Amino acid sequence: MKIRLEENKDYFEVENLTREAFWNLYRPGCFEHFVLHKMREDKCFVKELDYVIELDGKIIANIVYAKGKIKLKDDSIKDILIFGPVSVLPEYQKKGYGKMLIEYTMNLAKELGYSEIVITGNPEYYKRFGFESASKYNIHYDGMDLNEEASFFMIKILNKDKFNIKFGIYNDPDCYDVDDEKLDEFDKKFPLKVKEKREGQLA
Repeated sequence: MKIRLEENKDYFEVENLTREAFWNLYRPGCFEHFVLHKMREDKCFVKELDYVIELDGKIIANIVYAKGKIKLKDDSIKDILIFGPVSVLPEYQKKGYGKMLIEYTMNLAKELGYSEIVITGNPEYYKRFGFESASKYNIHYDGMDLNEEASFFMIKILNKDKFNIKFGIYNDPDCYDVDDEKLDEFDKKFPLKVKEKREGQLA
């Protein structure tokens, strides 16, 4: 097994991996593979933190990072590091590969000089990596009530000496927005899969 940077030749394989990982998980079908495709062509993409796990010559997991935007109290805009999607082939899930990628790349992000990471996700899962509610630091997700804690929106301080955000409103990069018609067209590049409505999906 090895952890390595993703290469251009891996792109389609990793997009398909991501599709397999998220298919019918949060909604019928998925859009994460399309977000990944769009992200790589966007200026927000952080190529030096795009890593895969390769096992016996097969890519089984991937993590990508991008830069979101935080509007500060003085109305200036600051780039802030985010990650996701984190994708693991279904047959390799719950074996620690996602955890391995997250920890490896967060350490690398700190070495590269990043002072914090924000994410949206399951608090019970991400608190094990040291993520806390972003509202604790007066950082809020755009559109949410400032007086309410959005527990899904979290922050990990990588370097307390460099962290200097006193207040901020966060926005995802544009590449995270998905047009359903473009998604359906993009999906034609991949093997046919059946969309299913399942209990517990978010949409």
